[in-house]
Amino acid sequence: MRIAQAHDVAFIVNDRPDLAKRLGADGVHVGQDDAPYADARALLGPDKVVGVTCHNSRHLAMGAAEAGADYVAFGAFYPTATKEAKTRAEPEILTWWQDIMEAPCVAIGGITVVNALPLVEAGADFLAVASGVWDYAEGPEAAVRAFNHIFENAAKQRSSRG
Repeated sequence: MRIAQAHDVAFIVNDRPDLAKRLGADGVHVGQDDAPYADARALLGPDKVVGVTCHNSRHLAMGAAEAGADYVAFGAFYPTATKEAKTRAEPEILTWWQDIMEAPCVAIGGITVVNALPLVEAGADFLAVASGVWDYAEGPEAAVRAFNHIFENAAKQRSSRG
């Protein structure tokens, strides 16, 4: 956590609002089988980040955003070995979200430097990436640079279209 925060990166604990509170983390990400959003928010307070997994459900995402979630996460977009994916999401859910809601959306599940671009172009504000960083052939630092480059190029493309 100290390393992340020293580099101005939020430290978000997965699944455990109690641990996020105890550690003084910047926030928590809760899945549908974890603590409910309302409980996580009550425990962490209004100043911490609370994000919610919404799988491929528009209904879950709208409910989470309306309840006050700081972001919603959709996925899995690709096969992943990190955890068993309960659903598969298609990139168009990201576009739909961007067209109607203001809360950021996160794409998750099997994302690599090779397959990230369609998700960013579809509207992902953030990517949740594990093995796509840690297993990158050129190392984690190079993977982060490559992901940043994808976001930068997508932003340039959008701005050039007007």
